[in-house]
Amino acid sequence: MLFPVYWMLNVSLTPQQDMRKTPPDLFPLHPTFEGYRAVLDDQLPFLGTSLLIGLGTVVLTLVLAAPAGYALAKLRPLGGGALGLFLLVAQMIPGIVMAMGFYGFFLDLGLLNSWWGLIIADSTIAVPFAVMIFTAFMSGIPDELVSAARIDGAGSLRTFWSVVLPVSRNALVTVSLFSFLWAWSDFVFATTLDGGGDLRPITLGIYKYIGNNNQEWNAIMATAVVASIPAAVLLVLAQRYVAAGVTAGAVKD
Repeated sequence: MLFPVYWMLNVSLTPQQDMRKTPPDLFPLHPTFEGYRAVLDDQLPFLGTSLLIGLGTVVLTLVLAAPAGYALAKLRPLGGGALGLFLLVAQMIPGIVMAMGFYGFFLDLGLLNSWWGLIIADSTIAVPFAVMIFTAFMSGIPDELVSAARIDGAGSLRTFWSVVLPVSRNALVTVSLFSFLWAWSDFVFATTLDGGGDLRPITLGIYKYIGNNNQEWNAIMATAVVASIPAAVLLVLAQRYVAAGVTAGAVKD
């Protein structure tokens, strides 16, 4: 599983003239940083756009999914079961089908080739998953905790904001992580809805080095290495929150 990651790093340090060497070097015997220099010169705007889209997707997903998960878990509205089934079915729709639908919709509204259009599109993938995660996490919060807040005079909104949401910190981290990673690595929506925009994500910026007759493989792999760093850092930092129990310490027995 780690070999492709190692090979990506190896090729990113390999000089262009050694790319087609047979057999290839298992280690970069004559390493070069030309690929990483190209990343610093050409790819920083694309990385910034991906960061903007990723953070925007996280914010929009949390704003929509957290209250929805709370409603399904604790308020139990009429038709909640059907809505849960609908969210599950929504996860089965292929991304390319959604992209084609979004293209016609965005074309009419003038949202093509815009970073905020990609935030909306990426959120449609993240929100159904996030609602299911929040519903599962918040269902495990003891009803006594919610009842105690209501006895103290808190309404549904205050209970959600001051009691349920702080206890659901691990769910927030989990949803934020997956939402960011989906947006950060998205290619289907990006190439369909923002192929000609000025603010393109890194998944499209990497194509700067791919031509009809020439491919700058060390720059391509160097870009891939740099683009992988934020995802790897987030996974390392967030793993203990994802694995932790959401209600740990919330209520004493």
